[in-house]
Amino acid sequence: MNFIKYIFLFSLLVLLSCKNNKNPEDQNQESEVHADDGSVYVSKVQFDNSKMELSNTVEKEFAKTVHTNGIIDVPPQSMAVISAFSGGYIKNTPLLIGDKVKKGQRLVTIENPEFITMQQNYLETAGQLSYLKSEYERQKTMFEENITSQRNFLKAESEYKIAGTRYNSLKKNLEMLNINPATVDAGTIVSQVNIYSPIDGNVTNVFVSTGTYVSPADKILEVMNTDHIHLELKIFEKDLMQLKKGQEILFKVPEASNEKFTGLLHLIGKTIDPKSRIAMIHGHIEDKDEINFVAGMFVEADIVTGKSTHMALPDDALIELEGTHYVLMLESEDSNGYKFRRVEVKIENSYKGFTSFSSSLALDGKYLTKGGFALLQIEGSGGH
Repeated sequence: MNFIKYIFLFSLLVLLSCKNNKNPEDQNQESEVHADDGSVYVSKVQFDNSKMELSNTVEKEFAKTVHTNGIIDVPPQSMAVISAFSGGYIKNTPLLIGDKVKKGQRLVTIENPEFITMQQNYLETAGQLSYLKSEYERQKTMFEENITSQRNFLKAESEYKIAGTRYNSLKKNLEMLNINPATVDAGTIVSQVNIYSPIDGNVTNVFVSTGTYVSPADKILEVMNTDHIHLELKIFEKDLMQLKKGQEILFKVPEASNEKFTGLLHLIGKTIDPKSRIAMIHGHIEDKDEINFVAGMFVEADIVTGKSTHMALPDDALIELEGTHYVLMLESEDSNGYKFRRVEVKIENSYKGFTSFSSSLALDGKYLTKGGFALLQIEGSGGH
């Protein structure tokens, strides 16, 4: 019985010993981040495991810019609104928004009994024209030989010319409806006509469905070609003199992402709106085929008008908490870790991965350029 009691006590002591004697290496791997009067401490184990980095301020070239905004757009000739030259009922609409179309491709089919009447009138006029032409030539010959009166000749000439004008008008109407007059001359009469795309592009809007009646004033489809998609930006009069063709444009689509894209200033408007004192400028987008830009997107842009040099840190060194920006400056270092001091900063400029500050930083100081945001989050949540 005493033997069993000794075994139980020994086991209990072993368990307590294991609990109270953690491996020092394991303890060093635990987070040792704490806050003390604006300072943050991190162990070297955590520094290495989190792949943190230190860096001095560096001299970098920054852009002098003019800020503006606008939209992504296409030239007028790259957009087509499809309508009918004559009213009718939509017989077939094979396309959906986003479908790619080629110039000359059928978009919709329209049906109307009036198309038959137009072709009948064309054939009747063609037949009358043939008769009136021969009558005109006969009267002309007789008038030249003084066999008939000038009145009869002029009447025949007038009727022939009126019929010719009507024939040409009806023929042109058929061509506008994409009905081949030669096919009608051969006796083929149709009640349906097709409408074809005038440009290459994509369908951006469909305003009708099968069975809809459309008049010549109604929109049926919109087709847009985005091969020449570009920037249309607004610039205030006070900034206009700083702009030149070929200047770099840095822009983003704030509703989609904060990623910066580049372009080049191509055209500067020659007129200013008298009320807003704003002119329009046109920019070409670089690498536009690699990004899914859509016409109508709102953009914020900076036009680079010059360059200046400033001391800066990589963008990753910048930490934003509750609307305030900070960097972490190395205050001291020992064998176990690093002690950083939180420094509030005001951003002056950001350009190509680096940020400069209007508040001065110690030029010989070292700053945490990677992993700082996680440290301040731990500090803000009361980590120790």
